Amino acid sequence: MKKFTFYTLLASLLFAVLSCEKEYQRPRKYEVDLFKNEKKDSNQAYIMSEDEAYGISDMVVASSDISVTDSSSGRGKAIYIYSINSGDLLFSKRDSVISYPYRFLSNQRLNLKKEENDSVYVFLEKLKGYKSIAEVKQIKYQWLKGAPVYLLDNAKK
Repeated sequence: MKKFTFYTLLASLLFAVLSCEKEYQRPRKYEVDLFKNEKKDSNQAYIMSEDEAYGISDMVVASSDISVTDSSSGRGKAIYIYSINSGDLLFSKRDSVISYPYRFLSNQRLNLKKEENDSVYVFLEKLKGYKSIAEVKQIKYQWLKGAPVYLLDNAKK
Protein backbone atom coordinates (compact mmCIF):
# COMPACT_ATOMS: atom_id res chain seq x y z
CA MET A 1 0.00 0.00 0.00
CA LYS A 2 2.88 2.35 0.74
CA LYS A 3 4.26 1.77 -2.77
CA PHE A 4 0.90 2.50 -4.35
CA THR A 5 0.57 5.77 -2.40
CA PHE A 6 4.13 6.71 -3.24
CA TYR A 7 3.59 6.10 -7.01
CA THR A 8 0.30 7.99 -7.11
CA LEU A 9 1.85 10.87 -5.20
CA LEU A 10 4.82 10.85 -7.58
CA ALA A 11 2.54 10.68 -10.65
CA SER A 12 0.32 13.53 -9.43
CA LEU A 13 3.38 15.65 -8.58
CA LEU A 14 4.87 14.96 -12.00
CA PHE A 15 1.56 15.79 -13.69
CA ALA A 16 1.28 19.03 -11.71
CA VAL A 17 4.80 20.14 -12.65
CA LEU A 18 4.47 19.32 -16.36
CA SER A 19 0.98 20.75 -16.78
CA CYS A 20 1.89 24.07 -15.11
CA GLU A 21 4.91 24.69 -17.34
CA LYS A 22 4.27 27.78 -19.43
CA GLU A 23 6.54 29.19 -22.07
CA TYR A 24 7.18 32.89 -21.88
CA GLN A 25 5.92 34.70 -24.96
CA ARG A 26 6.95 38.27 -25.49
CA PRO A 27 4.06 40.59 -26.31
CA ARG A 28 4.10 42.16 -29.81
CA LYS A 29 3.80 45.67 -28.41
CA TYR A 30 7.39 45.50 -27.07
CA GLU A 31 8.88 44.53 -30.43
CA VAL A 32 11.38 47.16 -31.59
CA ASP A 33 13.04 47.22 -35.01
CA LEU A 34 16.60 48.35 -34.30
CA PHE A 35 17.54 48.50 -37.98
CA LYS A 36 14.52 50.28 -39.47
CA ASN A 37 16.70 53.04 -40.98
CA GLU A 38 19.05 50.56 -42.65
CA LYS A 39 18.67 49.58 -46.29
CA LYS A 40 16.49 46.50 -46.69
CA ASP A 41 18.26 45.16 -49.78
CA SER A 42 21.99 44.93 -49.09
CA ASN A 43 22.71 43.50 -52.56
CA GLN A 44 21.75 46.79 -54.22
CA ALA A 45 24.77 48.96 -55.00
CA TYR A 46 24.70 52.60 -53.94
CA ILE A 47 24.37 54.97 -56.89
CA MET A 48 24.95 58.67 -56.36
CA SER A 49 22.66 61.39 -57.58
CA GLU A 50 23.89 63.70 -60.33
CA ASP A 51 24.48 66.63 -57.94
CA GLU A 52 26.29 64.45 -55.40
CA ALA A 53 28.58 62.97 -58.06
CA TYR A 54 29.26 66.45 -59.46
CA GLY A 55 30.26 67.73 -56.02
CA ILE A 56 32.64 64.86 -55.20
CA SER A 57 34.32 64.63 -58.62
CA ASP A 58 37.73 66.09 -59.32
CA MET A 59 36.88 66.43 -63.01
CA VAL A 60 33.66 66.30 -65.03
CA VAL A 61 33.75 65.93 -68.81
CA ALA A 62 30.82 65.84 -71.24
CA SER A 63 31.50 63.70 -74.28
CA SER A 64 29.79 61.66 -76.97
CA ASP A 65 32.98 60.08 -78.28
CA ILE A 66 34.11 57.57 -75.62
CA SER A 67 35.55 54.16 -76.38
CA VAL A 68 37.21 51.27 -74.54
CA THR A 69 40.88 51.20 -75.51
CA ASP A 70 42.07 48.39 -73.26
CA SER A 71 40.66 45.94 -70.74
CA SER A 72 41.97 43.27 -68.45
CA SER A 73 40.04 40.62 -66.60
CA GLY A 74 40.84 37.24 -65.14
CA ARG A 75 43.16 37.34 -62.19
CA GLY A 76 42.38 40.09 -59.73
CA LYS A 77 40.07 42.99 -60.42
CA ALA A 78 38.78 43.80 -63.86
CA ILE A 79 40.29 46.97 -65.32
CA TYR A 80 38.92 48.98 -68.23
CA ILE A 81 40.76 51.87 -69.83
CA TYR A 82 38.53 54.32 -71.66
CA SER A 83 39.54 57.00 -74.10
CA ILE A 84 37.69 60.29 -74.51
CA ASN A 85 38.43 61.41 -78.05
CA SER A 86 36.59 64.74 -77.87
CA GLY A 87 34.40 66.54 -75.37
CA ASP A 88 33.84 69.55 -73.14
CA LEU A 89 35.50 70.07 -69.77
CA LEU A 90 32.65 71.11 -67.47
CA PHE A 91 34.45 71.18 -64.14
CA SER A 92 37.96 70.55 -62.85
CA LYS A 93 39.72 71.09 -59.52
CA ARG A 94 43.25 70.88 -60.93
CA ASP A 95 43.47 70.93 -64.74
CA SER A 96 41.94 73.81 -66.66
CA VAL A 97 42.71 72.40 -70.12
CA ILE A 98 42.88 68.78 -71.20
CA SER A 99 44.32 67.44 -74.43
CA TYR A 100 42.47 64.75 -76.37
CA PRO A 101 42.49 61.78 -76.59
CA TYR A 102 42.23 61.62 -72.80
CA ARG A 103 42.37 58.28 -70.97
CA PHE A 104 40.83 57.23 -67.67
CA LEU A 105 40.59 53.94 -65.78
CA SER A 106 37.49 52.18 -64.46
CA ASN A 107 37.02 49.03 -62.36
CA GLN A 108 33.66 48.34 -63.96
CA ARG A 109 32.34 48.23 -67.48
CA LEU A 110 30.37 51.41 -68.08
CA ASN A 111 27.04 51.28 -69.85
CA LEU A 112 27.67 54.00 -72.43
CA LYS A 113 24.72 53.97 -74.79
CA LYS A 114 25.69 54.69 -78.36
CA GLU A 115 22.91 56.80 -79.81
CA GLU A 116 23.27 59.64 -82.24
CA ASN A 117 25.01 62.64 -80.65
CA ASP A 118 24.12 61.62 -77.09
CA SER A 119 26.70 63.03 -74.74
CA VAL A 120 27.25 61.64 -71.27
CA TYR A 121 28.72 63.05 -68.10
CA VAL A 122 32.04 61.44 -67.17
CA PHE A 123 32.70 61.83 -63.43
CA LEU A 124 36.39 61.35 -62.60
CA GLU A 125 38.51 61.32 -59.46
CA LYS A 126 42.28 61.30 -58.95
CA LEU A 127 43.79 57.87 -59.68
CA LYS A 128 44.42 55.79 -56.55
CA GLY A 129 46.88 52.93 -56.94
CA TYR A 130 47.71 51.34 -60.32
CA LYS A 131 51.07 53.12 -60.39
CA SER A 132 52.61 50.98 -63.13
CA ILE A 133 49.55 51.27 -65.40
CA ALA A 134 49.37 55.03 -64.79
CA GLU A 135 52.98 55.53 -65.90
CA VAL A 136 52.75 53.36 -69.03
CA LYS A 137 49.33 54.58 -70.24
CA GLN A 138 49.65 58.17 -68.91
CA ILE A 139 46.47 57.98 -66.85
CA LYS A 140 45.79 60.52 -64.09
CA TYR A 141 42.11 59.93 -63.30
CA GLN A 142 39.71 57.07 -62.67
CA TRP A 143 35.92 56.74 -62.81
CA LEU A 144 34.25 57.92 -59.60
CA LYS A 145 32.96 54.77 -57.88
CA GLY A 146 29.20 54.90 -57.44
CA ALA A 147 28.75 57.63 -60.02
CA PRO A 148 25.98 57.00 -62.54
CA VAL A 149 26.15 57.36 -66.29
CA TYR A 150 23.93 60.34 -67.06
CA LEU A 151 22.98 61.57 -70.48
CA LEU A 152 23.82 65.21 -70.98
CA ASP A 153 20.75 67.41 -70.99
CA ASN A 154 21.43 69.91 -73.77
CA ALA A 155 18.82 72.27 -72.29
CA LYS A 156 21.02 72.77 -69.18
CA LYS A 157 24.08 73.48 -71.27
